[in-house]
Order: sequence, then structure tokens, then C-alpha cells
Amino acid sequence: MKLINIDLEKCNCTHACIRACPVKAIQAKKNSEYPEVNHQRCIGCGSCLHVCPVEAVSNIKSTDATLELLKSEGKTAAIVDPSISGEFPDITDYRKFVEMIRKLGFDYINEVSFGVDLVAREYHKLFSNFKGKYYITANCPSVVSYVEKFFPELIQNLSPIINPMTATAKVVRKQHGEKLNVVYIGPCVSAKDEALRHEGTGRVDACLTFGELRELFKDADIKESTVEYSDFDQPIGYLGSLYPLSKGIVAAADIEDSLLGKKIFTVDGKVNMLEAIEEFNDSTELLKKHLNVFYNEGCLMGPGTTQTSKKYFRKSLVIDYAQKRLQNFDKKAWKENMDYFSDIDLSREFINDDQRLPMPSEEKIEEILKSVGKEGSESSSCSACGFRSCQDFAQAVGQGLSKPEACLTYSIKNKQEYIKTLKSKNDKLRKQQNNYQENEKLLKSENQKIKTRSDTIAAMLHNLPSAAVIVDEKLKVIESNNSFVNILGDDAQLINDVIPGLIGADLKTLLPYNIYNLFHYVLQKDENIVGRDVNFNDGLLNISVFSLKSNKIAGAVFRDMYVAEVRQEEIIHRVSEVIDENLHMVQQIAFSLGEGASKTEKMLNSIIETYKRIKKPE
Repeated sequence: MKLINIDLEKCNCTHACIRACPVKAIQAKKNSEYPEVNHQRCIGCGSCLHVCPVEAVSNIKSTDATLELLKSEGKTAAIVDPSISGEFPDITDYRKFVEMIRKLGFDYINEVSFGVDLVAREYHKLFSNFKGKYYITANCPSVVSYVEKFFPELIQNLSPIINPMTATAKVVRKQHGEKLNVVYIGPCVSAKDEALRHEGTGRVDACLTFGELRELFKDADIKESTVEYSDFDQPIGYLGSLYPLSKGIVAAADIEDSLLGKKIFTVDGKVNMLEAIEEFNDSTELLKKHLNVFYNEGCLMGPGTTQTSKKYFRKSLVIDYAQKRLQNFDKKAWKENMDYFSDIDLSREFINDDQRLPMPSEEKIEEILKSVGKEGSESSSCSACGFRSCQDFAQAVGQGLSKPEACLTYSIKNKQEYIKTLKSKNDKLRKQQNNYQENEKLLKSENQKIKTRSDTIAAMLHNLPSAAVIVDEKLKVIESNNSFVNILGDDAQLINDVIPGLIGADLKTLLPYNIYNLFHYVLQKDENIVGRDVNFNDGLLNISVFSLKSNKIAGAVFRDMYVAEVRQEEIIHRVSEVIDENLHMVQQIAFSLGEGASKTEKMLNSIIETYKRIKKPE
């Protein structure tokens, strides 16, 4: 039966439920942070119900099933656990909550305390007729489930006696017929599963927790102030009223409980129960005692109770209630009822439902302990993971019931390492960011310089008296000046009006083959051509083509040789070249002719100076 449900929409993955579960029936799978319930392993203890901070964990509800039974044609009896006396301190008289329950529509209301008395009598017989075998009481369904699933070898040591809930169901059916519907009201969640294990007169059709009973009162608007007194139906219990206390069943069974004559150890609470069962399994013949075991502190603090009430206050309420009941108790009628119901079969059997997993090897356990930094920690534990020892935790990890991240110290260490790594990366990123910012500033500065240079070069290019053009490897114009446009003629000037500088124009459409081929040559050979005279449009151009970027960009300067200034400059340049060449020859001859060389130089220099003084032609 699926007793526990987790609402994943509410769940915030605190894993409190995982840590609380004593048998690791709640797990977080490797690829998911959300907890999942393994219902096969669940013992219905309810430890997970009140630890979730967002109330994402709940038990299966029986309110709807109960209302359906109350609406049915058959009669329905409510059998109420005696721990109700500690659950309702807000109701001043127990007779009021009996009437409140009756107002819900129940035909009969019986207290389970009489069933406790019947069961207690069987325990008295079992323990008094000792034949060398020690027993564990089978009153708590969670304890029974725990033994069946995780210590099946102890099934033979479970007392073969039904619990008080089932015994009371048999009592009311003997009274009112086997077709009677029975609803149990108590503090236990695991009773919902226990109820399904019995058929016939012992069956329980629905189990309400005290919390669910409060919900029904609220929905039906039933309050103490609106009802009169009413009492439980017969038969009435005797010392069974003390059952909510851990030793209540011992007192009801009249079993020797003095320190020297003690035949039975009473154990309650999660940790004590786990340790007691384990120790009983390991050392039964050394203990030489029976075990009276409850998962919670008796039924007083069961998971189906309201969690606001205090334990010792509840104990006080239970004792006060029992004392009041016993003041005018009709013991004779009780004995007659005990005799009348003595023929009820109170025996039971148990199921071997072994849920244990193969134990990991010692090497695997050591490897896991080492991985979480717990090497050698066989018994020590902070218990933050929910396990009693690091060894138990490592075993569970090896069995797939937990994962290393559940270890708090390991998780904190990993987070600290992760934080350190993040901090280191953040520091590096900050430094890189600073470097990027500095580089960005430098780039902006360089870009500004480049732009300034580019603007300067462009200005210089456009202000050159000579024509200039820059092209790419496809002979497309990158930049040109007005002098270049003027050389090309009127058509080029029209294009220049639309696209200044003729940018993007194909040089092959602007110049004849013999000229643009010079550019092609420079781009391919990466060699400059200087001072090449070329005829163009009935004129003479002196062209120099330079490689500006190897095989990628070339630039050229065009000079119109028919322009007077250019012609005069070119004549001077070429005469200078002649002088330089002759001077070189003269210097070689000078070794032989001596001073004759210097006279020749003076004569040639005189010619140059004279030519420079010639007026420009009109």
C-alpha cells in the first residue's frame, strides 16, 4: 500500500524526509534531486511527515472512504484508540468527543482499550509459560513491518498475537454481525496498511488518523459546545486505557516489571527501536529478555497525532483519563465480557517480505568512505545524513539507497571547493576584464591614431599635385584624388560626382591595358615600377606603381609630362641622373686625370644652374 505521498510541486529538495526515514525508503536518484518513495521498503512509521518545511510530504487519506461507509446502507462502528485522551486536551470531557464522533454518523463507538485487555491476557499467557524462546511484541505495525522487511530471521520471535485494533474489530463484529463496517481512529499511519492484512471478522474497512478526524469535525461543523455527553458502547476496557503509554500493555498484562524480576524490556522511539531490534538479533540469548517495542513513544506521539501537544502533558492526560474511568469501573461486568469474548481467535501469522539489498564489498565501502573523506570512520558519525554511522551510510551508497552528496561534511567541503574555484575563476575573469578594458582603451586610442593618419594620408593624397590612385588585388579603386580623376577625363568626373574618389570602380574600365597591366604586374611580382613613360590620350604620363601590401594593394602616381612644371622638374631630374652617372665615371677617371675631373663637374653644375634660371614657357 502506498502510505506516503510527496508533492513534487511543493518540494524544495531539502531532503529532510530522506534523512528522517529509518529504512531509506525515500531516496533521491542519481539523475534527480527530487525524493522518491520506495513503497516496498516503507514501514509506515511517519517520520517523514512532520519534518518537511514546506509540507510536501503527506500520508494517504481515508476521509473519503470513511464518508462513503457512513453513507452506505450498512451500520458502521468507530473503534477509537485510547490515546485519543491525550490528543484532545482542547475538549474538556471525553464524553463530548464521543458524541462528536457519533454526530458524524457512526452507529456504534467502541474504545480499543477492551481489545487491549484481550491482547494483554494473551501476552500474560505467552510470557508466563516460558519455554526458552524470547519474543518481540507485535502491537506496533511499524515494528512488525520493520522485522518482516529487514530482520525476517526474527519473524519466529514476533509474538503470534494480533494487535488491539484487529482484536477490537473482531469484538464489535461478534456483537453486531460480520457485515458491520469498522473504522479505526488512532494515532498510527502504518495501521492503514495493517488493516489490509486481515480478512473476515478482523478486517478494518478504513483507518482515520486523529488529524483526519479533526478535518471531518471541521467540515461537518461539529464543535464541543454544540453536543451533549455520550459514552462509549460496551464492552468497556479496564487497564487497556493505559495502552498509549509505552508500558501500558505490560501493566494491562500484569507482567512483572520490577528491576530484579523484569522479564521484558520496554523500548520506544525511533533510534531505540532500531538499536533494540538489532541487538536482540545479535544477542538474544545474552539479553534473556522479551522486548516490548514501539516505534514512537508508545501510541502517544504517533505520526497521526497533532504535533503541537507536548509529550509529558499528554502522558498526564492519559493517566488522568484512566483514573477517572476506573473510579466507578464495573469490574464484574468487565470480567463477564472478557469471558464472553474469550473464544475470539487472537492468533496471527507474519510475512517474510525481505527488502534487504546485497551488502557491498569491504573494498567498495572503503572506496566510498575515502571518496567522502571518511576513511576509517567505521562508527563515528555526525548523523546529519540520517544514518547511525558513516559505515552504514557507505553501505547505503553502495546499495544505491543514498548518494555521496547526502554526507553533510562532504557536501560542505565540495561546496567550499566549488566556491574557491568560482572565486579563482572570478578573479581571473576580473583580471581578464580589466585587461580587455585596457586593451579596448588602447584599441580605441590606436583606432583614433589610425583614423587620424588615414585622414591625414587621405588629405595628403587629395592635395597632391600629381594624380594618385590605390587599388586592391582585383584592380578595384580603394582611393584616388581629383588629379587622377582629371587625367581620366569628363566621364570619370561625372562618376566622381556620384561616387567620390571613384571608390569601387574597376581600373580596367578606366585605363587602357598597357597602363592597368603595370598594376597587375606589381601585384603579381611584388616589384615596384618607377618612372615609366606611357602615352595616354595624346599625352605622356610618367607613372610609378608601388606595392603597398604584398599581392594585395598597389598605389600609383601619375605625372603629366606635358605640364611645364613637370617637364622642367623631369629635365632637371634626368640631367641630375646624367651628372650622377658621369660623375661616377669621372671619379673613376679622376685617378688618372687628376684635377680635370673637378673642372668637368664645375662646368656641368654651371649648366644646371643656368638652366634653372630659364623662365617658364608661356
